Amino acid sequence: MATAALIASGCVAAQAAPAAEPAAPGTFTLDILDINDFHGRIAQDRDSAGAAILAGAVDTLRAANPNTLFVSAGDNIGASTFASASQKDAPTIEALGAGGLDVSTVGNHEFDRGFKDLKGRVIQSYAKASGQDGADFALGANVYDKATGEPALKEYAIREVNGVNVGFIGTVTADVPSLVTPTGIKDLTFGNELEAVNRVAKQLSDGDTTNDEASVIVVLSHNGSENTSCGTIAAEKTTYGELVRGASEQVDAIVSGHTHQPYNCEIAGPTGTERPVVQAHQYGTTLGKISLEVDEASGEVASSSTELLPLAIKDDADEWVYTPNKSVTQIVDTAITESEKVGNQKIGQISADILRGGKEPGSDRGVESTLGNTVADIHLWATSNEDFAGAKAQIAFMNAGGLRADLLYGKDGTVSYKAAADVQPFANTLKTFDLTGAQIREALEQQWQPNGSERSKLQLGISDGLSYTYVEKAPRGEHIKDITFNGEPLDEKATFHVVANAFLAAGGDNFAAFAEGTNHADSGQIDLDATVNYFKSHDVVAPAPLGRAMIAGTDWAKVELSTTEAEAGEDIKVTVTGLEEGAQITASSFGGELEITDIPAADAQGTTSFTLPIAEGTEAGDYELLISLVQRESISTIFTVVATEPSASPTPSESASPTASPSPTQTPDASGESTGSATPSASATQTDNGNQNDRDDLAQTGFSASWIGIAAGAIVLLGILLLLVRRFGNKNSH
Repeated sequence: MATAALIASGCVAAQAAPAAEPAAPGTFTLDILDINDFHGRIAQDRDSAGAAILAGAVDTLRAANPNTLFVSAGDNIGASTFASASQKDAPTIEALGAGGLDVSTVGNHEFDRGFKDLKGRVIQSYAKASGQDGADFALGANVYDKATGEPALKEYAIREVNGVNVGFIGTVTADVPSLVTPTGIKDLTFGNELEAVNRVAKQLSDGDTTNDEASVIVVLSHNGSENTSCGTIAAEKTTYGELVRGASEQVDAIVSGHTHQPYNCEIAGPTGTERPVVQAHQYGTTLGKISLEVDEASGEVASSSTELLPLAIKDDADEWVYTPNKSVTQIVDTAITESEKVGNQKIGQISADILRGGKEPGSDRGVESTLGNTVADIHLWATSNEDFAGAKAQIAFMNAGGLRADLLYGKDGTVSYKAAADVQPFANTLKTFDLTGAQIREALEQQWQPNGSERSKLQLGISDGLSYTYVEKAPRGEHIKDITFNGEPLDEKATFHVVANAFLAAGGDNFAAFAEGTNHADSGQIDLDATVNYFKSHDVVAPAPLGRAMIAGTDWAKVELSTTEAEAGEDIKVTVTGLEEGAQITASSFGGELEITDIPAADAQGTTSFTLPIAEGTEAGDYELLISLVQRESISTIFTVVATEPSASPTPSESASPTASPSPTQTPDASGESTGSATPSASATQTDNGNQNDRDDLAQTGFSASWIGIAAGAIVLLGILLLLVRRFGNKNSH
């Protein structure tokens, strides 16, 4: 897919040992081969060619044209794969040095372990591997010592080719302070690239041989465009757009990096003359090639052309087009062997793929991802479990740019130490600190990046318990709407103990709200260790769900009920329209006691339906039906359960009423209150089981004693009749 994309953007696949085009009389062809954002991809993996094939391609192209230089636009190391990262990227530095890398600008990731490590170990390692000035591995004309204002890195490097001096000016995005842990670069400042380029270009073109001169000048900028359209790049209002349009006319070509995009353009400079502007994708998938026709006498560039060469390609015989460099192959093999000693250890298991954001995982850092939320959950667990000695964290945040690989289920869900390390390769310490609810809102707002940033939005992974709704297109500072924590509205006056990696905690990626928190403390854990311990403490790790960040509003669908009133034991048919085809909704009701998850996906018309059952015994009253779609605010619909209509009274059984018994009478007693007795009749009241009421007491009367015998006889007769009625009544009522 990557190769197809590159071809679609104008890439031309290189052939083995291509013959150099003949130069015009009095000129020669200077080929500049370039990479950017290699990120320690030393081993061949899918579209990443690996260091050996990369070096082999350079060998092949140098053989075709000896007037060739091999350069990089930065981020050679850092965010690397495990074979390199497990050894502090020493294998990558050695492989690039042995593979003939002539010059490189510094990228933001060269500062991952701090400026001291870059100036010492990194530069010295390159010098040893390449046999050249180690400082040429990390040019940085816009990197200054904070105390003196003087350049802190070498500003340019010069190579002589066919008697002509070729100067390379290196710069890095001024956003570095927001991209690396600030403590590692606390003594540095990062200035404007355009100013630095024009200052150095003027020096190299002023005719003063005491301060170096260069006839051909190439800028190596670790900055780039998010676009691949040359017209868009030429007009964009970013610091990079200013650089490509405003760089001095003495600059003959611009090699870019940082944004991991493939493009090869001709863009006009300040006087209208067009010059090459290229970026060679990422990870060693592609080799950029700028060909300059240079006048042998004056050193002036007469013409230019560009192309992007896919590297991990094979010929019709299924052989690599570029033969791997043997020396670099040995370096890579040794590095892999060393890393595999620990990398193959199983640390845990997952139940499904856990992925970064975008249609192609990792392609979009501006959307919610299962991996971002999962890593946030891991960091929260690491700083809140019973073995953690510090103050327990309540909320965790994770930056999308810190996630460099996905966790894939594979055959059985096994997660190796190497796989975990590939996800978070920066060895960041976890920091805990306090934020108010208002600062949490501010941090969530800062997902929408400042104007001019390389990416317009950087989505935070957030831990379980925190959720919010947002409006994508809203004025700055007004994107975030409702925020909840553990199901309740977030108290913006309260203080919460949170955790993030050291990069975020210090305000990285322009999340200044985190740096403004209080009581920052080192948890004593790095992100990789936290991940390993989490997996060891959980039998199986499932992907954290999407939907902690939800688009505000409930107009994404329409809900219709077959009736809004129903009795217990009845069903209500629910129809949902206005969905996208294939959308999968869920429903819940009765305070969450009823969950409906097997609703059919929306059809081509965006419609689906299901049955809402009302259980027997449900109390009468109003209830809420919630219709949910991942990453959408739930739609609430009210329906009423009405009381069940009482059934008709049972028909009493037929029996003859005693005629000899007197009618009920009421006679005042001594207190003046009336007392009554009821004699049985055909309409005697029935109990629920059909038995007639036979427990009436005799009335008290004022008759004389002479009537006692008669009354007693009547009572006996009445009792016999009642027994007969009860017996035959029971038979008739069953």
